[in-house]
Amino acid sequence: MKSRPAVVVLAAGSGSRFSASSHKLMQRLGQSSVLGSTLHQAIASHLPVVVVTTEAVADAARCHVAARDVVVLPSAGTPNGAPLGMGYSIAAGVAARPDASGWLVLPGDMPMVKAATLVAVARALDQHPVAYAQHQGRRGHPVGFGAELYSELVTLSGDEGARRLVARYPAHGVDVDDPGVLIDVDTEADLERLRQNLQPPPLAPQQSAPVLPDRH
Repeated sequence: MKSRPAVVVLAAGSGSRFSASSHKLMQRLGQSSVLGSTLHQAIASHLPVVVVTTEAVADAARCHVAARDVVVLPSAGTPNGAPLGMGYSIAAGVAARPDASGWLVLPGDMPMVKAATLVAVARALDQHPVAYAQHQGRRGHPVGFGAELYSELVTLSGDEGARRLVARYPAHGVDVDDPGVLIDVDTEADLERLRQNLQPPPLAPQQSAPVLPDRH
């Protein structure tokens, strides 16, 4: 079977701007949580999913995906005690799925991104080394990377994430009718606004997986 791009859900951040006693990804949203809503859409895309997280959130992730699909980062950070950063999380997720035909980076605090958007960005990787979702001309997530960038992705570190790769390679914007690509949950006000004004998108039907075109 032809490999497909994998969705790398980033759920290892400390959520320091969120002042509630429990982690922002564990907060209720609709009938699930912030992280659960994000994972529902990732799973509904029928693409492989890997969650990069910390021990504090790992059990919540395992409620939605198999334990083998959860990568738990060391809580102590780097050997010198510095935080691992988003770049390290991306590298860990990519390394966990080395045979994928690409990787879609999706922050775990973006619960409104639709499954169809993930599929659209995955398809764009057949023609472009880097692709990202955009809504009404505004760049959002997920950001996808083709398999040819594997060696660079697995060496990422620090908080810069993959910005240098996006700047270095031709990046293709995929227009989607999905405002969720611009919505994340950083603060309690963000979450309350989301609860009041938006409902999590309906889960995509799972009877049949979308077929991605073969590479030529």
